[in-house]
Amino acid sequence: MPAAKLDYQWHLRKVMAERDMFNTSDLSPLLAERGITLSSSQVYRLVTDRPERLSMKVLMALLDILDCRMDDLIEPIAAAGAASRPKKAAAAGGSAPEPGLGTLRPKRARITGIE
Repeated sequence: MPAAKLDYQWHLRKVMAERDMFNTSDLSPLLAERGITLSSSQVYRLVTDRPERLSMKVLMALLDILDCRMDDLIEPIAAAGAASRPKKAAAAGGSAPEPGLGTLRPKRARITGIE
């Protein structure tokens, strides 16, 4: 019997929203407290996109920050096709929200002048 083809859904944005964290910039200082330094664009992609590779240190930091379990962030699902890849959002159309997330969406961090 051939092995089942598996894929996954990434629920970081949903878990953050459930904890009233709506800005991707909310994660940066919390990750830094745990020794993880990511640029604002890396944090934004981590929250809004499905990561193909993820360091175990970053995953453990996210679990600690959000006080959740791995299966809260990563949901295994049956693959739609043998070699399916995640679809990128269309430039004008955007992407559909995750089930149960509604209109909650993280906001991109804005850099302001430092005094």
